[in-house]
Amino acid sequence: MLVIAGWQTAASLCYYSIFAATSFVREDFDLSRTLVGVFLTAALLGYTLNLFPSGAAVDGFGERRMMVASLLALAGGAVAVSLAPNYLLLLGAAVLLGGAYATAMPASNKGIVASAPRGRENLAMGVKQVGVTAGSGAASLVVTGVAAVLAWRLGFWVIAVVAGGYVAVFWFAYSGTGGTGRWELPDLSKLTGDRAYLLLVAAGLFVGATIFSMLGYVILYVEDVVGAGAAAGGVVLALTQAAGSAGRVGAGSLADRLGSADSAATVSLVQLGGAVALFGALGAGVTSLPIAAAVFGGLGLTVLGMTGVYYSCLGELVPSEDLGAATAGGQTAINLGGLLAPPAFGYLADTAGYRVGWAAMAVLSACGVVLLWGVRREIAGYS
Repeated sequence: MLVIAGWQTAASLCYYSIFAATSFVREDFDLSRTLVGVFLTAALLGYTLNLFPSGAAVDGFGERRMMVASLLALAGGAVAVSLAPNYLLLLGAAVLLGGAYATAMPASNKGIVASAPRGRENLAMGVKQVGVTAGSGAASLVVTGVAAVLAWRLGFWVIAVVAGGYVAVFWFAYSGTGGTGRWELPDLSKLTGDRAYLLLVAAGLFVGATIFSMLGYVILYVEDVVGAGAAAGGVVLALTQAAGSAGRVGAGSLADRLGSADSAATVSLVQLGGAVALFGALGAGVTSLPIAAAVFGGLGLTVLGMTGVYYSCLGELVPSEDLGAATAGGQTAINLGGLLAPPAFGYLADTAGYRVGWAAMAVLSACGVVLLWGVRREIAGYS
């Protein structure tokens, strides 16, 4: 379990480095806030397009091979971003980086479901998901820290070296669960007939919209509204991710303690409800650095902290042999939200101000709450 969490950390270190670089990308390429959102969307596009093919590869050839190949490709993608001489090639590098990350959720979720102790599945998923926030938080410190003394592009090389080094560790430390021996796109007919699964996937659309918009604009918000520098924004982003780690472990542990069939759905519902209030606070206007750090930390505990129990809930709804496809479906919905929302948020920030953008995030979170309530009701009806 810890080896998988380490892999997830290394993979997320590569992918989420682009969120830490938003301020430097904006300055180097002379971009508007909207075009910064398009840069983030390009990575999500690659991520989304490769989800079902990579999920099928995980089910067919086992997660170990795919995780090794993915981490090598992620290291290469990070280097490609650092070498991009113009905005168009930067977008292309972002697409490649996102495509390499697509294996992460189908593969790591399959490994966790296979290895987690009975009765501790939610906690195990939360611990694995800590790798996402830990990797992202580390990326924000590495990119902004290296930029403060050298150049932001060199931070991507540091990240690539770390990821490449972990490939060897993972290859010898993890044996994997195997697969069917063939690659074939999944049959989704069984999944589309499950109302609870469909509602959960629909909720993922709104979860993704809020998560990726928040992560993409934390540093710019700290710069533009709070009046602090990119380094301070990087620290706030890292603190947000640290809070997300705590939220994922805490939420998973609580769901295991509740022990009911709908416990994961209940915990995720409460967390997303908290995010509604916190986005509303940002919409009301926050200009103090300590208060902004506290609010973003709260969003880390809530909307970032709920993804572990989100995937646990998904894993409880489908048989293990369909988990790769089911995860790809859930992650696709999250990514679609991320594809659409960050450029729209950037446009709102450019034209109407950040307050309107954060208020829109509060509304989207509320829509997700309604859908998760429906998931909880459906699961309760099963039992």
